[in-house]
Amino acid sequence: MSTSKGGGGGGGKKKKEVKKETKLGMAYKKDDNFGEWYSEVVVNSEMIEYYDISGCYILRPWAMEIWELMKEFFDAEIKKLKLKPYYFPLFVTENVLQKEKDHIEGFAPEVAWVTKSGKSDLEAPIAIRPTSETVMYPYFSKWIRSHRDLPLKCNQWCNVVRWEFSNPTPFIRSREFLWQEGHTVFATKEEADEEVLQILELYRRIYEEFLAVPVFKGRKSEMEKFAGGLYTTSVEAFIPNTGRGIQGATSHCLGQNFAKMFDITFENEKGERSMVWQNSWAYTTRSIGVMVMTHGDDKGLVLPPKVAPIQVIVIPVPFKDADTTAIKGACESTVYTLNQAGIRADLDARENYSPGWKYSQWEMKGVPLRIEIGPKDLANKQVRIVRRDNGAKVDIPSTDLVEQVRVLLDGIQVNLLETAKQKRDACIAPISTWDEFTAALNDKKLILAPWCDEEEVEKDVKARTKGELGAAKTLCTPFDQPDLPSGTVCFASGKPATKWSFWGRSY
Repeated sequence: MSTSKGGGGGGGKKKKEVKKETKLGMAYKKDDNFGEWYSEVVVNSEMIEYYDISGCYILRPWAMEIWELMKEFFDAEIKKLKLKPYYFPLFVTENVLQKEKDHIEGFAPEVAWVTKSGKSDLEAPIAIRPTSETVMYPYFSKWIRSHRDLPLKCNQWCNVVRWEFSNPTPFIRSREFLWQEGHTVFATKEEADEEVLQILELYRRIYEEFLAVPVFKGRKSEMEKFAGGLYTTSVEAFIPNTGRGIQGATSHCLGQNFAKMFDITFENEKGERSMVWQNSWAYTTRSIGVMVMTHGDDKGLVLPPKVAPIQVIVIPVPFKDADTTAIKGACESTVYTLNQAGIRADLDARENYSPGWKYSQWEMKGVPLRIEIGPKDLANKQVRIVRRDNGAKVDIPSTDLVEQVRVLLDGIQVNLLETAKQKRDACIAPISTWDEFTAALNDKKLILAPWCDEEEVEKDVKARTKGELGAAKTLCTPFDQPDLPSGTVCFASGKPATKWSFWGRSY
């Protein structure tokens, strides 16, 4: 199976529906039943709602606001690289879609087709985009005539549909998902190669700096690369609880293959016709699911401050005979002060819920900091702050509020990445033999193995490890390569090894 852009394919079998109403407390523990725990977290934190078409989900504000915060960063960065916004249609004709043979073969099982309009059959079926190479490139051919028209750089934020029939999982594997897809055209391979890595670094930053998820940057094997492309680079995350790798985002050099198929040529400075070089790259709402899996705990979601829609929730804690008006006033003032300083703070002034109930709900939703203000805090001109990541409590003077909150938010962001990195690194298993490989695979490890880089060997590993939990495959060859001593042999074939690659089961 070739690698799709961005990551995040389809879904099929009807899955047990999770109860719709928000309930306090979690029925499942992350270490005991990861799948049920994950389903419960994304519903109870009000990120998604199950829909009546299997593999499709309603993204609620708590998820969409996270997506928008990532989008804000990424959009600003690609505009610095002179990317222009476009929007291409959702539909593509069969003859255009099938023009690039390898490409469509990679997507064929996932393509959804429109065959009727009302009760009438269409003359020819129309596909819903699984990705937009074949939608866009006939028009690139029309727009590009001369070297003066290059580079052409376009990006669109849109939805795609991949009607795949493996187990649906919110964010991770859904039949419709949101993404950005960048498509760029250059005069030279050097320009294309440079951009592939520029974009990959932006994806690393999204995962590590925003979602606090550690990733490896690397190159996909020939078997796992994007169908019809020259080579694929990716950022790869790992979920210790399940022992599975997960493709975070991909940046592809398409080479000149699509240029040949769609006749995208230009007149160079010498007056000769030349073929263009192309890239495509994407990340998807799958990234939100990777974040949930990485940081969530038995109380629910844990959000890194940079992507938390609410960074600080302020809760009044009135006791009997307390001056509730003064407490509420202090809470409103606290929220105002934080908002003015650019911190996303909100007040939970609902009177039909107890403070304890509110604590649990906002912990479930993963808000990084909780501020409690009661009569004692009012008298002492202080607030009590509770961290979501480690539960630590601290009382701070109201006069130091903004400065202390900033320090705590920065600390949570750093701590989440460090903790996740330690957990992931503890799962890395460098191996050298087949027996070590199978033992590490059964032990849910992220396997680093010397490999001969032969497609037949990778196929053989897949075949030999096929089972209920899924086959092992290459995740990526990391750019950061450990030393490969002379004489090192491939763990699977015994042939001379040429590189270290990450292997494992994956989502």
